[in-house]
Amino acid sequence: MHIPDKPTLHKANDPHTELADHHAVDKLNHGHGHGHDHGAGHASVKDYLIGFALAVILTAIPFALTMLKILPASTLVPVILILGVIQIVVHLYYFLHMNTSSSQVWNNLAFVFTAIILGILIVGSLWVMTHLNHNMAPGMMGGGMG
Repeated sequence: MHIPDKPTLHKANDPHTELADHHAVDKLNHGHGHGHDHGAGHASVKDYLIGFALAVILTAIPFALTMLKILPASTLVPVILILGVIQIVVHLYYFLHMNTSSSQVWNNLAFVFTAIILGILIVGSLWVMTHLNHNMAPGMMGGGMG
């Protein structure tokens, strides 16, 4: 069985074949298949295990605080919210591989844009509901039925 040293390139007939040939050229130029930068970070099993352990810990802490009733409700809610934000950051870093490298600029911009849109939706919805609750409260409706 003959195994060629270098992959042979054939003239592309359609865009899909051209893409496949492009990867073959990339392998030739870099000597392996990972020379093409897709903008996504690479992680190891160790990184996934660290992220998983942190996610479990950051889930267990609020659960334990709630079940054991260690903190008063006025303190418990902010603590749970802070731990939730930390867990979001852990998921973004360890599972979505978002970091501050230059290859992640577009991913980070898309994330910030999404966060801004979600913030506008949530704050706007709360504002509308509060405004409606204030204006529709009993006693605010003048007059009677008779």
